[in-house]
Amino acid sequence: MRDWQGKRYWLIGASEGLGAALAAKLSGVGAEVILTSRSEEKLDAVAADLPGRTLVVPADVTSRESLERAAAQAGDVDGVVWLAGAYWPFGAHGWNAEQAEIMADTNFTGAMRLAGVVLPTMISRDRGHIVFTGSLTAYGGLPRSAPYTASKAGIMALAESLHADLRKTGVHVQLVNPGFIRTRLTDKNDFRMPAMMEPEEAAQEIFEHMNSDAFSKPFPFWFGLVFRLGRFLPPSLYFRLFA
Repeated sequence: MRDWQGKRYWLIGASEGLGAALAAKLSGVGAEVILTSRSEEKLDAVAADLPGRTLVVPADVTSRESLERAAAQAGDVDGVVWLAGAYWPFGAHGWNAEQAEIMADTNFTGAMRLAGVVLPTMISRDRGHIVFTGSLTAYGGLPRSAPYTASKAGIMALAESLHADLRKTGVHVQLVNPGFIRTRLTDKNDFRMPAMMEPEEAAQEIFEHMNSDAFSKPFPFWFGLVFRLGRFLPPSLYFRLFA
């Protein structure tokens, strides 16, 4: 278990859903949380319900300059959790170029921008904690999800590579790959979503992972196992089962 009392954690994508639920969890154990998203009004509403110290820092993750300003406002932090995301359910059929680019620029390139903003300081002081939120979809191609799945696969590769670089240093990199969580994003789906979790349940899973030394955590466990095992199937069988 980490000592959370007085620690400062910057949550990017904290205005609702999973981000707001994790903010409540961290605040409840004594951490100061810095809340970031584009909507200052929504962030203020989240901050008003938290028991501990908070700082609201609006930013646009599609802009490096905006993230740099936010980092300057946030000041020295012990950890950063990447939770920002955009999603629309489509693949090759009904391709929407604008929405596809927003998903790529928010989900993946935004995480790359964040890494560029926070890593140099963490590496120079040999201390820090970065948690990336990916998705079970990152483990393999899926129908009706090409832009989203590709962006989440990018996050997984980014986190794995940074962990490879930093695992013997004082900078701890972690990855969480959740399944379906009841949010405004999954509300867009018109298909069955097995093992649906509430944001508070998912936040608890992430909090427990943040208290561990493990690198990655796919969850829920049994649902995640299906996707993880899929990586070892021959392509002909994988696509017969998953597509």
